[in-house]
Amino acid sequence: MSAKAPLVNWIGLWTIIRREWTRLMRVPIQAFLAPWISALLFIFIFGFVVGGRISQIGGHRYIQFVLPGILMMNIVNASFLQSSSQVYFSRFLRYVEETLVAPLSYAEMIAGVIAVVVVRSVITALGILVIAAFFGATSIDGVAEFVFWIVSVSMVFGLLGIVIGLWANNFEQLTILNIFFITPLSFVGGVFNTVAMLPPWLRWIAYGNPFFYFINGLRHAMIGFTEASEALGVAIALGLAVLMSAIVWRLYAVGYGLRE
Repeated sequence: MSAKAPLVNWIGLWTIIRREWTRLMRVPIQAFLAPWISALLFIFIFGFVVGGRISQIGGHRYIQFVLPGILMMNIVNASFLQSSSQVYFSRFLRYVEETLVAPLSYAEMIAGVIAVVVVRSVITALGILVIAAFFGATSIDGVAEFVFWIVSVSMVFGLLGIVIGLWANNFEQLTILNIFFITPLSFVGGVFNTVAMLPPWLRWIAYGNPFFYFINGLRHAMIGFTEASEALGVAIALGLAVLMSAIVWRLYAVGYGLRE
């Protein structure tokens, strides 16, 4: 009798993770140092300099208030850029064909990409927390909730990055979503202000923006401040993760962007 095949091809999955991690570590300045420097500038200018002229916001020091938003912006960018560039270059350099002929399921191929996304996001987040500690701004009220928001949001935008990586045919298309969608919505998602500070007729911009719930959830995990239902935020994050997982799996199944 032949041995029963394992449910998960751990060797194949680890090979994908190791290959992409090796590729990521060839550009440590771009992958880690750049977002850390960007976060340092945001923390110093908006949190320390501007925050020094603001007594409190939401009952907390301004630098503590803006840190979760700065952290979330960098997590979103890191996860999206990691997966979109990873998938795009695997198509551009043609080594995606090696993955397609390997004894791997679509779920395992996707999991290999997302695993590196989550690791990069976690390292980025930890580095920013260390930087913020020098300004006395690092605090975490709920560790489990903090980890949930880091992992769930990185998965959502990692999956979104896969979609763009499959769709893009040039570098301009690869960055278009980040420029016209992710960055603008991040800045109007409550990074630097509370919803109460907005005119009543503009508050729909926050409540209709998924980034607001991600930032609000992380802010609650770090300093205990919230402006929306935590359950709603969790439902949005999990719902988007499930939806994006289904979309990406379907794209792999039909070979969209993979088989030309």
